[in-house]
Amino acid sequence: MGTDDPSPGVGGSVDYAERARDHLGFSRWWLIVAAVLAMAVISPYQYVWSSIEGPLANDLGIPLPQLGFVFTLFVIFQAGSQFPVGWWRDEHGPRAVTLVAAVLAGGAYYLLAYATSVWQLYVLYSVGAVGVGIVYTVAVNTAIKWFPDRRGLTTGLGTMAFAGGAALFVPFVRANATVGAYGDVLRAMGVIIAVAILIAGFVLRDPPESWYRTLDEDRTVGSDADYSSRAMLRTWQFWLMYAMFVGVSGAGLMLTAKIVSFAQAMELDAVTATLSATLLPLAGGAGRLLLGELSDRVNRRVAMAVSFSLCGLGLFAVVEFARVGTTLAFLLSVVVATFFWSPQYTLFPSIVADYYGEARSSANYALLYSGKMWGGVFGGAVAGWAVTVVGWPATFRIGGALAVGAGLAAVLLRPPASDPASAGSGAPVKGD
Repeated sequence: MGTDDPSPGVGGSVDYAERARDHLGFSRWWLIVAAVLAMAVISPYQYVWSSIEGPLANDLGIPLPQLGFVFTLFVIFQAGSQFPVGWWRDEHGPRAVTLVAAVLAGGAYYLLAYATSVWQLYVLYSVGAVGVGIVYTVAVNTAIKWFPDRRGLTTGLGTMAFAGGAALFVPFVRANATVGAYGDVLRAMGVIIAVAILIAGFVLRDPPESWYRTLDEDRTVGSDADYSSRAMLRTWQFWLMYAMFVGVSGAGLMLTAKIVSFAQAMELDAVTATLSATLLPLAGGAGRLLLGELSDRVNRRVAMAVSFSLCGLGLFAVVEFARVGTTLAFLLSVVVATFFWSPQYTLFPSIVADYYGEARSSANYALLYSGKMWGGVFGGAVAGWAVTVVGWPATFRIGGALAVGAGLAAVLLRPPASDPASAGSGAPVKGD
């Protein structure tokens, strides 16, 4: 590993597990269990929506396309809420804000059963999205703060739960989400969401100040201090990562939202279209965990460069194999593209902590995560418009080019100046 990057396993000879036990009185892995539980139960907001929107539209007597804006609002509020939430959490700890998330996320899902107009769905799903955003930033940054030696693995576990947790709910929802029964489904899931987040909230906590001081003492390369969000915004590395985040998330969200429509437009059979959608969360969850663990052992930016480039190449392959109608190769390409796209949600929070420190990681990563909003705009509205102008193959190739571009950009990343006060001043990077 080059000397210009912080070691993923900072202080490799230090027993952080024992230090954490001294602070907590129990194994730090119980914090990850709590984070995984909370992330798993909020996953229906993003991944079960397609199963409940039909019954909701039928009950309200409105065309299904009128509900399309609901999911757009979810992405905006889920991503946009994370900076103020992250700032609060860094200043006051995770417990109070997590308890608020239980009320927002669980209560909004419960109240969906009583919605009588489309504007109520907009409001409830937006309120619930704020709860989802709270849980997301708390869970990811619990891993960042307590596991400086295993950032990739532990953030991978949490984000994998967000991707794959819906698998626990989908069979129940699909079996009962009829016009007559879906109200009970929504109420039951709302209660489950609220109770699980409440349990997690009583377990989760942040390290004391002495923990961060010992981290600074243990660092041998990379940033020696924690950056405020303002100082981080003055570094060119943040803006390069922001562009990368928008590009990769745009490519991946386009694939997630439109793979079934793409398969149908390319005249692939219905079974192939269904399988492609089924494989997405499985490949995504596996990619987050495995690439996250790998990034703890290798140069993190190299892992990003390889992962995002392979995502783009996978998208190119999706187009080519769909054009020739090779079903198995098409499905394999979908798996490859998703497997190497999804780790962005593990690799980016880890490298933000590598570069800018752990103490303010919640607010700092939240600023980067806001790029998901623009990625969602590309993956939804822009991609939909592009399909009408240049067609499906060219649109998916544009997504592939964005991902490859992000991979190439990762090669340029370097840690910022070791002193946050000198950010943007041209101070030399430690190790150069």
